[in-house]
Amino acid sequence: MFQDTICALATPQGLGALGIIRVSGNNSIDIVNSVFKGKDLTKVQSHSVHYGYIVEEEEIIDEVMVSVFHAPKTFTAENLVEITCHGSQYIEQQIISLLVKKGCRLALAGEFTQRAFLNGRIDLSQAEAVADLIAAENKASHDMAISQMRGGFSSLLKELRIELLDLASLLELELDFSEEDVEFADRSQLLNLMERILNTIHPLIESFSYGNAIKNGVPVTILGKPNAGKSTLLNALLQEDRAIVSDIAGTTRDTIEESLIIHGIQFRFIDTAGLRETQDTIEAIGVAKALEKAKQASIILYLVDIEHLNWIEVQADLNKFSRDNVYIIICLTKKDKNIDFKNSDIPENINKKYTILTLAVKTNPDLSILKEKMFSYIEKQKTATQTIVNNARHLNALVRAEESLVLSKEGLQNGLSSELVAIDLRRALEALGEIVGQVSNDELLGNIFGKFCIGK
Repeated sequence: MFQDTICALATPQGLGALGIIRVSGNNSIDIVNSVFKGKDLTKVQSHSVHYGYIVEEEEIIDEVMVSVFHAPKTFTAENLVEITCHGSQYIEQQIISLLVKKGCRLALAGEFTQRAFLNGRIDLSQAEAVADLIAAENKASHDMAISQMRGGFSSLLKELRIELLDLASLLELELDFSEEDVEFADRSQLLNLMERILNTIHPLIESFSYGNAIKNGVPVTILGKPNAGKSTLLNALLQEDRAIVSDIAGTTRDTIEESLIIHGIQFRFIDTAGLRETQDTIEAIGVAKALEKAKQASIILYLVDIEHLNWIEVQADLNKFSRDNVYIIICLTKKDKNIDFKNSDIPENINKKYTILTLAVKTNPDLSILKEKMFSYIEKQKTATQTIVNNARHLNALVRAEESLVLSKEGLQNGLSSELVAIDLRRALEALGEIVGQVSNDELLGNIFGKFCIGK
């Protein structure tokens, strides 16, 4: 248990109706009670709220509501008090200064959550989910953070570690009797167990591409020749005039990024400069940026003016940015020009490989089919597992655990000694332990909690 008591503003800086100041530590109730005029907070029940005043030497600072929580049934597992005051920055700073005078220390970034972790209230993956929940900007990322914060991911990892621990224990036991050449573990059962654990870990690794897209937004790059309708499409998706639209080729020279929520998932659209050879230095930089954004995209909307459709040129462009892990939708724009176009004219190799839509954004701005295609593609990336990984640190640890398990499995199959197999099993255990904080160090914790906001 920590010996000092910390305090911090838990609501955002700036003018607001209310502000909340959080105080945590053994002496939190006594310290707040020393500046509170109302009920004696040292004698009230846990999880109760009380009206009164914060005073300094009989001078009233503010009229407040004080919530009192007794350890260990609090977020930090320590005595915890929350002071709800008026949202004046002056009032908030006066109260915090008074608390510091009475013995509090200003909390570091993420220190409340770090105390919750170190006091065994939550594990490390749940602590990181708290930060994800605060940062959630759409329903999908919110739901994923809630699931992890409630321990779904942690429970699965703990089950895997228990099975691995049993496996390692049997092999370690054999080492104590190495001179007697005794085998306590049935090799076929061990191999089956390893295979089962690998079959659980691999879908978790595979789920990262989906989880990362949900957490950070799905990058969608809009590409095409000049005047293909890229900016018009972006404006229609956003239902506002975000990008400049002009008949002059080369109007868009830099990238423009905006977000849109589709069925609870955030899509980040990037409008780019038109793809063409140019002697204009600035425009050339814009074209290079467009191709760079294409490399980072999960989805590419490639626009082609149906009036100037040339499938050889289309294929040449596609060759520049096609790759295995990107979904490309070819949007044939300006179909309202009544150009004689037949689906049978589409080359077979393009028709089979890409999704093709025809659009007339100016006369028919309904883009529901396009939105459904993008949403469906992301939804299909969900793996069979209900648990989704969205944290790069977790992914790294899972990959290392999988690699160590594969080596252990190959070692058993090739008749390696129990000692060598056990080394790789220990590495797998350590990697999984890092995720939930069962194996950690001060530098790792400092890096994780240092990214939190003050007051959380």
